[in-house]
Amino acid sequence: MRSVQTRCVMAKPSFAAMALAVVLLAFAGVKPADALSEPEALVEEARITVQKILHDPEMAELPGYLARARAVIIMPRMIKAGFLLGGEGGTGVLLVKGSDGSWSPPAFYTMAAGSIGLQIGGQVSETIFTVMNDEAVIALMDHKIKLGGDVSLAVGPIGKGLEVSTTTHFSKDIYAFTKPIGLFGGPSLEGAALITRDQLNKTYYAADATPQQIVLERRYFNAHADPLRQALAE
Repeated sequence: MRSVQTRCVMAKPSFAAMALAVVLLAFAGVKPADALSEPEALVEEARITVQKILHDPEMAELPGYLARARAVIIMPRMIKAGFLLGGEGGTGVLLVKGSDGSWSPPAFYTMAAGSIGLQIGGQVSETIFTVMNDEAVIALMDHKIKLGGDVSLAVGPIGKGLEVSTTTHFSKDIYAFTKPIGLFGGPSLEGAALITRDQLNKTYYAADATPQQIVLERRYFNAHADPLRQALAE
């Protein structure tokens, strides 16, 4: 698997742990809708994020990337906070496109990143990652991968999708389209780890459900996720 240099420096383990704690504290007050379980609420939020970003004039490049993508990762709520020491994270879903063009049921993942540098502020954002090749999809089946390390990553300018120079070559494994709310100065998604949420997968499907069985083998389905799959197909 190829890797590329990113524009940020990975935090040392001790600092990364502290940064992740910042993110976890930020999430402590966030609860799913009363009528839904945690994974059900997350899937519904992912559907809303897809519809919002796909119809955003500033994200006009996204449909073209989705058409070429082999998979998509949707993070309805990425929280970033820090003062010099930064933390960023969120929980979302991965869906893989089949040979017939249909989208798989969603598997659940958490993303977490820590960084050191000149940064201050806080931000909540909605992010869609397009996964452009099969090699990156296979990497995502592992328990944990690093963006920018195990797979290459391109992050577009805030609020504008990707720069024009990147829109036709598809040279990266994963592209990020993000819609932020709030103000933050400093790097983003530097060495972020993408980790499977096994318990959410088991709660939403079955006790032995794994990401590979869900998104590649399609052994498990949940009708609750059909609106999300349809929103991606529009």
